[in-house]
Amino acid sequence: MEYYSLLVILVLGIAIIYGVYATITAVAAKLSDKQRWEIRGKHTDITLPLRLQAYERMCLFLERITPNSLLLRLVPSAMSALELQQILLHEIREEYNHNVAQQLYISANAWEQVTNAMNETVAVINQAATEIPAEAPPADLAKKIFSHVIEKEVQPASHALKVLKEEIRTLF
Repeated sequence: MEYYSLLVILVLGIAIIYGVYATITAVAAKLSDKQRWEIRGKHTDITLPLRLQAYERMCLFLERITPNSLLLRLVPSAMSALELQQILLHEIREEYNHNVAQQLYISANAWEQVTNAMNETVAVINQAATEIPAEAPPADLAKKIFSHVIEKEVQPASHALKVLKEEIRTLF
């Protein structure tokens, strides 16, 4: 009988210890989850404005490197087609370099689309420049660029802007 009483006490002791252990573990897990959510909320409060600013800046970048925008701003400052080509390419590079850090805050796909749009714009400018003499008036190059842009079904920046806008919508 003594063994039976000792065994019951031992089993009850183990059950109580297990119950306390399970309770403490569950409470600790809930506290850990709560802390994780609080930290995530604080990070979101910090990163969401940065991400939105990055998307905004990339939209502005794409608008600024469209051939229409570039040509309206830069044609009057060039003396020849070659000089206009160099000015356009320099402007695109400067805009890109100014915004390159924004890739940290946007998706890899969005950054790839922005880079593709820039590269396609550069290709259009270079292609148009090969079709006219270097010493031609800058207006001739502008016309050639416009004709290449009109030939394209989808403008390079348009597709990238669409991707950026879709991603911004997913943030909300």
